[in-house]
Amino acid sequence: MTELAKQLLELTYIVIGCQFLHTAYCSYKDKTNPVRFGTSAFWTLLSITFIGGSYMPNMSIGIIVILLSLLTLFKQVRIRTLPSLDEIKANIESNRLKNKIFIPVMLMAILALVLAQMIPEFSKISISLAALFAIISVLVITNSYPKSLLSENNRMTQQVSTSGIVPQLLGALGAIFTVAGVGDVISHLISGIVPSDNRFIGVLAYVLGMVLFTMIMGNAFAAFTVITAGIGAPFVFALGANPIVAGALAMTAGYCGILLTPMAANFNALPAALMDMKDQNGVIKAQAGVALVMIVIHIFLMYFLAF
Repeated sequence: MTELAKQLLELTYIVIGCQFLHTAYCSYKDKTNPVRFGTSAFWTLLSITFIGGSYMPNMSIGIIVILLSLLTLFKQVRIRTLPSLDEIKANIESNRLKNKIFIPVMLMAILALVLAQMIPEFSKISISLAALFAIISVLVITNSYPKSLLSENNRMTQQVSTSGIVPQLLGALGAIFTVAGVGDVISHLISGIVPSDNRFIGVLAYVLGMVLFTMIMGNAFAAFTVITAGIGAPFVFALGANPIVAGALAMTAGYCGILLTPMAANFNALPAALMDMKDQNGVIKAQAGVALVMIVIHIFLMYFLAF
């Protein structure tokens, strides 16, 4: 069963890679794009990591990541011509489907949860299997043909653009930081500023550390390991705080940081791209007030509930 799950997981990566290859082909064929070669190269390189990543040496993957970064840095990845949506047809379909459009999303979430709970060996592949059933339900509900999936995948991939791989890069960065002992370095630096016997200052440093590091990393999970090792354990847990309560509040404090940073691509950059917002930071600006209030609340909640 475990071996089957591994094979299905590998197949999932290959399918995603093929999707990126299709986007690379569409980008190359778009002669209205002045940087179509760079755009096509970006998606081709990314597809290679998904299709053959398990069989390639780490050095090769590293070189590809550097090339992807350079293409992005020199603005060689750009969206030009995408098939325009028929707004009249979209409105007609919206009125026809109504709330049925949410069925595939709910189906995917429920199936993924059930599969992960019933077959633990399939926990990593459960979302992919659930997505397959969700895709079938989309085709049935909308009366669409399978070939429409390719065009919509291409549209979505290009609209999301390079922001789509930021979570992967940040997740990897968090693992690197942990192995490199960044938490120990932070602990050493904080020890010269924060009194080791002051609960409130320790809580303040823990919460703000989670917020700031999450803003830098764009990933609260990656920040949690580093900040908890560097600040939480020596300056909060060591003073008698309940690690379960303090840890949970530290994690949600990190989510407050997610509301304030463009590095959290899934939450802030992608919605702006998908909705074609003129202000790319519009989502962050709308969330900033709530985030700041929640940060203050977290400080007092941790101080009064964790001790």
